[in-house]
Amino acid sequence: MSDAEAIIEVEDVVKTYDEGRTRALDGATLRVADGEFVAITGPSGCGKSTLLHLIAALERPDSGRIVVGGLEITQQRDLSAYRARTIGLIFQLHNLLPNLTAAENVQVPMYEAELSAAGRRRRALELLDLVDMGQHARKRPAQLSGGERQRVAIARALANEPPIILADEPTGSLDSKSGGQALDALRGIQRERGVTLVLVSHDPTIAAAADRVVHMLDGRIDEAAATPAAAER
Repeated sequence: MSDAEAIIEVEDVVKTYDEGRTRALDGATLRVADGEFVAITGPSGCGKSTLLHLIAALERPDSGRIVVGGLEITQQRDLSAYRARTIGLIFQLHNLLPNLTAAENVQVPMYEAELSAAGRRRRALELLDLVDMGQHARKRPAQLSGGERQRVAIARALANEPPIILADEPTGSLDSKSGGQALDALRGIQRERGVTLVLVSHDPTIAAAADRVVHMLDGRIDEAAATPAAAER
């Protein structure tokens, strides 16, 4: 990890399913620096997505601590404001609402913020321009390619200016060209805006773009395999 202050701290986290029979995370520990781009790799079923979901407060761990931006989220009951303002989420499937335009989809998270209708529209167009999708603002998801839909999803994740972006296999359903465009958009945003980016992927291209690569195995972080991406290039 870089010398910058940690914005995400995961300490000895355990998460089980099936009444304890399936151990998805088994003492996972991870620190991510403010403004860092970390790629989490590892075989299917090793706990990568579970770890991301716990940081996003979509689920709660059985034990251990998760501290994000100084807030110990494992001790909080109501995390709706945290999810709305601190975390931007991007999934493999874009999860855009089919009956809304690209601009309207980007505005959806903004209803948690104190913005006027005009302010929401203006910010949505700015974010679509940021990912080179401004010209498609009035199109619905069915009128967009897979890569275009994912770039709209990236813009939506930035709607409330979160300091942290969590992305779960964001290029997994895309061809190499579209995946490269989505990755370029994410990397550009991370560099220009200084956001922290934690991205789960099997794609070696993504690992090569990250500041640091973290490998997971059997629900744990394999510290021996956690390396600066620059060393792999």
